[in-house]
Amino acid sequence: METFFPNSDEADSRLARERVMADLRALASDAEALLKATAGDVSEKAKEAREKLAAGLEKAKSTYADLQAQGLESAKAAAKKADATIRSHPYESIGVALVVGVLLGALLRRK
Repeated sequence: METFFPNSDEADSRLARERVMADLRALASDAEALLKATAGDVSEKAKEAREKLAAGLEKAKSTYADLQAQGLESAKAAAKKADATIRSHPYESIGVALVVGVLLGALLRRK
């Protein structure tokens, strides 16, 4: 029997995007630390390596900003979809909100 998850591709792509963003943040901080650590080295090869690293760092920051913007766009799309669903099923939405509120109240009351 095959199970169908309609949003699994969305969840997988979101998770992959978050992992890439985390990797880019780590890469950027490591690259900046390396640039600071080698600032005293004045050899020609070191200067060339720092220039390449700085260019790569700028590209990584740009890619990170692009991925972050895509995440905001997908969040806006999800909010619009939720709004449309709530507006098309108002009574069901109120019922779900009521049940969730009662469950949360019961759980918080126990603690």
